[in-house]
Amino acid sequence: MKSNLNKEDISFILSKKTGLSTNYSKKLINDLIDLIISILKEDHLILKNLGSFKIIHKKKRIGRNPKTKKEYEISSRKTISFKGSSSVNKKLKIIT
Repeated sequence: MKSNLNKEDISFILSKKTGLSTNYSKKLINDLIDLIISILKEDHLILKNLGSFKIIHKKKRIGRNPKTKKEYEISSRKTISFKGSSSVNKKLKIIT
């Protein structure tokens, strides 16, 4: 299985494993992603036995282009953080 998956790849795998139609699998994946986004807009999200998602606010800072060494300002922004649960980390053999 490849490491970079898009929504179509995931829906195809889901339809093959469950016997659901590809279109229904696409709808399930899209609905799940929309649900995760709507919950993250309000607060953080904890999925039992999978992990937690939360929004991190990063401050503006000075960055540097590694090739030209020219400095520039990186604006403040929000990003999403995911931390795997202990059961996922055990299955992946990640030491925390």
